[in-house]
Amino acid sequence: MKQIEQDLTEGSIYKSLISFSIPFIIANLIQALYGTADLLVVGLFTDTAGLSSVAVGTQVMQIVNGLITGLTMGGTILIGQYYGAKKNKDTSETIGNMLCLGVFVSLLITGLMLLITKPLLNILRTPTEAYIDAMKYVIICSSGVVFITGYNSISAILRGLGDSKRPVYFIAIACVFNIVLDLTFVGLFDMRAAGAALATVLSQGISMVLAIVYLSRRKFIFEFKKENFIIKKDKILTLLKVGAPLSLQEVLLWASFLVIAGIANSMGVAESAAVGIVAKFEVFSMLPPMAISYALAALTAQNVGANKPERAAKALKISILMSFICSLFFLAWTQLHPQSIMGIFKADSDVIKSGSLYFKTYSIDFMLVAIKFNLNGYLNGCGKTNFTMINGTLSSILVRIPVAFLMVLVLQKGLIGLGLSAPIASVTSITVSIIYMKINKLKENLI
Repeated sequence: MKQIEQDLTEGSIYKSLISFSIPFIIANLIQALYGTADLLVVGLFTDTAGLSSVAVGTQVMQIVNGLITGLTMGGTILIGQYYGAKKNKDTSETIGNMLCLGVFVSLLITGLMLLITKPLLNILRTPTEAYIDAMKYVIICSSGVVFITGYNSISAILRGLGDSKRPVYFIAIACVFNIVLDLTFVGLFDMRAAGAALATVLSQGISMVLAIVYLSRRKFIFEFKKENFIIKKDKILTLLKVGAPLSLQEVLLWASFLVIAGIANSMGVAESAAVGIVAKFEVFSMLPPMAISYALAALTAQNVGANKPERAAKALKISILMSFICSLFFLAWTQLHPQSIMGIFKADSDVIKSGSLYFKTYSIDFMLVAIKFNLNGYLNGCGKTNFTMINGTLSSILVRIPVAFLMVLVLQKGLIGLGLSAPIASVTSITVSIIYMKINKLKENLI
């Protein structure tokens, strides 16, 4: 029977990064399409209010998903380090405690979301006609956070063990079920946004259960038995120490996106639509560097655990090079023919003009994230998640947002200025990371 785990401490670094990254890119592409399915189906079978309610509800749930993603990424790092060090007992205990922690955090998030959903929808200035549907969407999704967490936890565990292929299968299963259930609940039963939310929760729950059944029947390092879910205080505290900063970083990042969207909204309808379209395009442009950085984090974690820091340092150089090459394509496209991108979304002439202006400066960030993401991936793999959280907060909250306000409201630079805030924030983040690495000697002759 084929072993699920993959040792990333031996063999070609190029091969390891590519073989790990490609499934991750596919998984995130499916995830992006998965998120689009709700909007498409609701738009097909309901009205503008229904579409608006899902759009707003999705924004709120992105913050929850960011929190969960950060926490599970902490599990990936710890599992990778233990597995790389050949500490199978610690690896298994970490998996069990990560799943237990996930259940507790899920219940906490559900309770919190039931209390703050109304204030959040008010802050986002949810249109009156979409308010009730948006409320239903968020509450139903929040009630199923335990499935979202379990679904993400299993994928994170597998990535820590060097397996990025099987998470693709589980995400694909969830995507198929989501589309079928969307068509059933929204199209057949006319449940509107509530049906889309229920489809999301049930599809992730089905995928999670199938993943557990699949892993239970394979040669897997962890057995899903009652005795393996014993709480270990030291493991829980370590998971929180590594994962909590990543969760906070993700939440603050998504919060900063909402602020940027708010600034764009204040500039006019065309500007607001243009920034929204660029944000959707950005999701796809960021897939290669993000996937490579996650591969680097897993590879670094295993090699740090195996006491092979020089291999992790070499992988950082290679990851930056690979990401840079991928990002060149998106930079060239946005600089040479931004109108074609805006046209994909059927934008009118005013939106195309606004989007082209925004792309001029914003797309510079596509190259910078090739460096920033991989520096973060390397540092996260080293367990320096407190630093990446602080640095992420510095760049997104204390640099990008103030620069955006300065450029738009004070200097009156419009979308050119708003777009420039992203690369300025990235340059700050990169500079701080390099200084930190030099001071702490986390690398040798690397930069």
